[in-house]
Amino acid sequence: MGGWVSFAEIKRRIPLEQVLRSYGVDWLRRSGVDPYRGRCPIHRGQSKQAFHANLKRGIFHCFACGAGGSVVDFVAAMEGSSIREAGLRLQGYRKDSSTSLAATATGCRGRKLLTKKRRVNPPLSFALQLDRRHPYLEQRGIEGATADHFGVGYCGHGLMSGRIAIPIHDDAGRLVAYCGRAVDGGEPRYRFPAGFQKSLGLFHYDRARVAGGDQVIVVEGFFDCMRVYQAGFPCVVALMGARLAPAQQALLTARFRQVMLQLDGDTTGRAATRQILGDLTGPCSVAALLLPFGAQPDQMNAEEIQLFLAGKERRLAIGAS
Repeated sequence: MGGWVSFAEIKRRIPLEQVLRSYGVDWLRRSGVDPYRGRCPIHRGQSKQAFHANLKRGIFHCFACGAGGSVVDFVAAMEGSSIREAGLRLQGYRKDSSTSLAATATGCRGRKLLTKKRRVNPPLSFALQLDRRHPYLEQRGIEGATADHFGVGYCGHGLMSGRIAIPIHDDAGRLVAYCGRAVDGGEPRYRFPAGFQKSLGLFHYDRARVAGGDQVIVVEGFFDCMRVYQAGFPCVVALMGARLAPAQQALLTARFRQVMLQLDGDTTGRAATRQILGDLTGPCSVAALLLPFGAQPDQMNAEEIQLFLAGKERRLAIGAS
């Protein structure tokens, strides 16, 4: 894989302004004290106000396509690559270099990076208007601030009509789908749009990877993720199921050095836990917290989640029987 990538060192050493210029972004205009605004080079929109870049802090955000983050995130979005590939591309880039990053094809140890585009879920061209204070969210223990953070809410029209719509973003922060959760016991309980491939991403990954730290908590479902986040653990992602796909594994190992599994306490969750422990052996440090049989993170309150995550006696380490 080309060795360890120091994302912190890259962000400290390479200015966002230099990388923007490397990609030919020279049309941004100052707005206020520091932020710059202009057309988004990622989705090539026409709005001259959508793309915001704070050069002092080294961060950007597009209010049209949803992309945002650091200099590493920008390169990943421009190249359609993984965060790790973007890190490798930047790691060998000198601060005083005039070479275009778009033309840089070698990573660390001189190994050529793959230029083939990886499979992705295409970004949506719209956003739903949702009621984020619907009683169902309160019934599930989701606070208003948490609903705002995740953008979840009740939808009264279209394919998601009568459901809680859950926005799903890719690793670059682009909105790629909505999943609808039935509120009245209807089937299917969760409705994904046709063509969406949940195996290509991780729910909340775009926020978790910029939350800081080397450890991430992995849960199964959307509401598990919301409740763990609400309990004070912003670095949490959901599999959107009980299986770790290759693309999801690549996302985890590209950004995090430690993975903590907190899957459901049922037969499926226990089997998935052992399988994922085996799959992640080597690329990173991984352990699991075994919930009592029948328990799920979304059924636990904040104090219970906090105590359980601190409970080393329930941890299953790599290679445990």
